[in-house]
Amino acid sequence: MIKINQAVIVEGKYDKIKLSGIIDAPIIQTDGFGIFKDKELQRLIRMLAEKRGILVLTDSDSAGFKIRSFIGSTVDKKYIKNAYIPDIFGKEKRKTEPSKEGKLGVEGVSEEVIMQALANAGVLYENSSEPERPITKLDLYEFGFTGGENSSVKRAALLKYYALSSRLTANALVTVLNCITTYDRFVLDIAEMEKEVVKCSE
Repeated sequence: MIKINQAVIVEGKYDKIKLSGIIDAPIIQTDGFGIFKDKELQRLIRMLAEKRGILVLTDSDSAGFKIRSFIGSTVDKKYIKNAYIPDIFGKEKRKTEPSKEGKLGVEGVSEEVIMQALANAGVLYENSSEPERPITKLDLYEFGFTGGENSSVKRAALLKYYALSSRLTANALVTVLNCITTYDRFVLDIAEMEKEVVKCSE
């Protein structure tokens, strides 16, 4: 697994599955053109861009470039790196026929092609520092944000505190939290959030 500092933006779930076996990084999917109308997803991507930068890795067809262009118009370019898949013609194994333009997408190309694209984008680094302790789903449970009697209320307060979408699943929330904060900071933020709740109830 290759550690990448940026959050990686891909088009669909099969791209995400493919990359999950190659890189260690948060991976966010646009759901194709769904990003064009999804204001919360746009806001999330801007937040991730400002916190850690983003790497856009879309398909090499016209649709992929439209999505790449759209992200470039909504996020400050200083936070964006681009990785490009070359034009390779063929058909993904799961599909019955090639795409409209006949090109393989991120999910269909080899690991070597993806690694070369990442190298060309300049995002492969030696990571000699000790890895930080990540925030996990177990942490969400132990802090009462999942699986408890008032978990939904507490989770709603947490999402509001970080200005995150109310639609985030527990898995997505863990991914986003690890992008925007550290475990130690998260613990402090929870204490601060609980103080604010007490003040509001007085």
